[in-house]
Amino acid sequence: MSLVPCSAGADPHGRELSAHGTARFPVACYRDELYLEDVPCPWHWHDELEAVVVSRGEVQVTAGGETFSVSAGGGFFLNARVLHNVRGRGGGGFRLRSVVFHPRLVGGSADSVFWQDYLQPLLSPGAPAFVRLDPDIPWNREALAAVEAAWSSAEREPPDYVFRIRAALSELVFQLVTHLPVEPGLPPEKVLRNEERMKNMMRFIQAHYGEELTVARIAASISVSESECLRCFRAVIGTTPIQYLRQLRVQKAAELLAGSDRKISDIGEQCGFREMSYFTKTFRELMGCPPSRYREKKRAGG
Repeated sequence: MSLVPCSAGADPHGRELSAHGTARFPVACYRDELYLEDVPCPWHWHDELEAVVVSRGEVQVTAGGETFSVSAGGGFFLNARVLHNVRGRGGGGFRLRSVVFHPRLVGGSADSVFWQDYLQPLLSPGAPAFVRLDPDIPWNREALAAVEAAWSSAEREPPDYVFRIRAALSELVFQLVTHLPVEPGLPPEKVLRNEERMKNMMRFIQAHYGEELTVARIAASISVSESECLRCFRAVIGTTPIQYLRQLRVQKAAELLAGSDRKISDIGEQCGFREMSYFTKTFRELMGCPPSRYREKKRAGG
């Protein structure tokens, strides 16, 4: 199987659009080598489990309402259907090796011992949304080695690579389930309500990012107060509605700059920037270069 750059485009609900692997072999391995000027991974979620090893640099991960940093040699695990975002820290770029796989790859059918004793607890409402993997902790080190083994098998493709990948990911799941505190029962009602509100507000912003948007309008889209809107954004994704909107607009503009010949000013206006100077300033702040330079670099293959 080929290794490909990650492309986490999301639908208006924030659900990732990419298909990870195939129905017969539902796993995909990604080689991500990103720099400050690259589009940061947009907020998204997917039904699959994801495990990542940071092989160079440092990244900041926000998931499950918490933000943490991971340096080279470390990694992290993301549970299914968890909103998350990854971006670089410290300059100089970073490199990730990520494996995204459907639980059935390891669990098999719902009546199997693998599913009932290992996957079902991991997917239960009481399971952690994410796990930071620290190489100084022995069982974390075993989990990281399993991710590396799966990724390496995908890269080299030996004749038995499908067995090697499944075996490595089975080891990862075993390490997670046997060492994590999994509390039975549903998450608190407040957590469920926040996540549902967050997804609805993200859907509204995705549909109207090119228009004049304020916190009041975003809050009104789900009939809550401005303070409740702000609190929900902070609790779930660790940022404000306007910061999220700003990042989304720049992300959409970057896609248009790289994929079309339209005038830069027209792209800025379509993405919600009414003044060219503000568009240029905001784009440079988030991407490390002005829109014109970004387009030049993309056309040159950078």
